Amino acid sequence: MTRSWAGRRTSNGCPTAQCSCPTTTTGPSTTSPTRAERGERWGVARRLSLAGIALVVLSVLAGAPAQAADLEAGRRLAEPCARCHGADGNATLPGTPSLAGQPAWFTHWALIKFRDGRRKDPLMSPFAANLSDADMAGLAAYYAALPPRPRPQAVDAAKAAAGQRLAVSNQCTSCHRGDLSGQHQVPRLAGQDIEYLRRMLRAYKEGTAGDLEGLMTIAAQPLTETDIESLAYYLASLTPAP
Repeated sequence: MTRSWAGRRTSNGCPTAQCSCPTTTTGPSTTSPTRAERGERWGVARRLSLAGIALVVLSVLAGAPAQAADLEAGRRLAEPCARCHGADGNATLPGTPSLAGQPAWFTHWALIKFRDGRRKDPLMSPFAANLSDADMAGLAAYYAALPPRPRPQAVDAAKAAAGQRLAVSNQCTSCHRGDLSGQHQVPRLAGQDIEYLRRMLRAYKEGTAGDLEGLMTIAAQPLTETDIESLAYYLASLTPAP
């Protein structure tokens, strides 16, 4: 939907009062914004960008036809995956993500990216290379049907609180849902492996995660290494919804 700014222009002809853009009547603003004002404007622009991208992505996926999934075929295909991702989809190896309870679209897209070379991994890339779309759909549906379990970790209340604040300020729940259980191709974060979360947040910040829409790449840019540690700790500490 196109929003009209008619009738809402300010005295200098700009559609918003908080800008320093040139107009037909004034030229560029001669008043430099303060650091706080620049930060606020960046935050607003970033939130609008994230919200807009998320809306487009989720609306497209909501209407996308699902590939018919064969759960039994998916179970058979998943047998070699158990060595790393766990017999029930709940991994115990540090740095290895749990797949149990992940939205089927997320797992399916992850496999596509490994097959197509958008993401690279010495184990996952050759495994996905020969998978058909039907194979991927079966695997994704099989893992989505398995109940996720939390991973035990040491308790650090201060770090968890800092991570929760970051999750709120970065609006993680707008895409990953209120309980961070994920939806469509957006993954479950609650209870995920902390080392895997750290690695993926760093990869998004570096632009090496194979991010199809660019949403997480945008979201990760302001994160410091301390932020990444706190956010990963908080997400890993959550009990995933059954």
